[in-house]
Amino acid sequence: MITIAGSINLDLVARVDHLPAPGETVSGVGYAEAPGGKGANQALAARRAGHEVRMAGCTGDDANADAALSLLDGASVDLSAVRRLAEEPTGVALILVDAETGENQIAVVPGANARVLEGTDDLILSAGNALLLQMEIPDTAVARALEAARAAGAVSYLNIAPFRPAAAELARHADVVIANETEFAALTGEIGLADDSIDAQMARLAAELKAAIVLTLGADGAFAATADGMARAASPAIEPVDTVGAGDTFCGYLAAARAEGKDWPEALDLACRAGALACLTEGAQPSIPDRARVDAFKA
Repeated sequence: MITIAGSINLDLVARVDHLPAPGETVSGVGYAEAPGGKGANQALAARRAGHEVRMAGCTGDDANADAALSLLDGASVDLSAVRRLAEEPTGVALILVDAETGENQIAVVPGANARVLEGTDDLILSAGNALLLQMEIPDTAVARALEAARAAGAVSYLNIAPFRPAAAELARHADVVIANETEFAALTGEIGLADDSIDAQMARLAAELKAAIVLTLGADGAFAATADGMARAASPAIEPVDTVGAGDTFCGYLAAARAEGKDWPEALDLACRAGALACLTEGAQPSIPDRARVDAFKA
């Protein structure tokens, strides 16, 4: 079982001619609403990778909650640890996507996500389970979940996105830390590691945190620094339509691949292929591919 504790949002997505500069108004060329939130995205990715998944999180008791949970429910993700709060709205993400390049800008209004894991009853963890976390819920909730995973003997994955300084301390309590290039630079800066080659920085960070470090580099693939040494996987060459959700797809597939016993090179390869496929369709959760498509998609 993989438990994901994290955010559940409804994404409000506008495609625009180009991403606006400060103070600039741009024209939209399309609009859609879709389930989102980094936690929910990663839960759906792990489920579509073929693993049993439990989602722990919060929504409001409103119409947006039904929409935000629709794809998780349809995929048979266990939603028994999702609490609906009458006093808080379901979280929303306001997303602008460049229609030409697929790059995006995102603003998140957390709503009920600020109340995730106020107690520990939402986490049911056992030895050998996996716990996947992100930074769209309060630092206290992430810390509480990491402590519960350690006590239960579960493997904990912390995706330090969106990055904030508390990630430097929280990462010390995770078994696997996942970051993109920007988040990795911020993390090494917070910890005070000297600049060096990517391999050297990753090895130093892994030793400092006593954790496996996974670095995603978009079109350049992904690295992992682990107790077994360095691993790397390439990413398939694609023409991206929309990069929203690609990182979350990578995280969910990586956790699922490791849970089914794949070694680091195999797990990175599967996650890179899944993340690339997610860039070929608009939206976050609607773009997450199922396992059959990923297995058939070769770099």
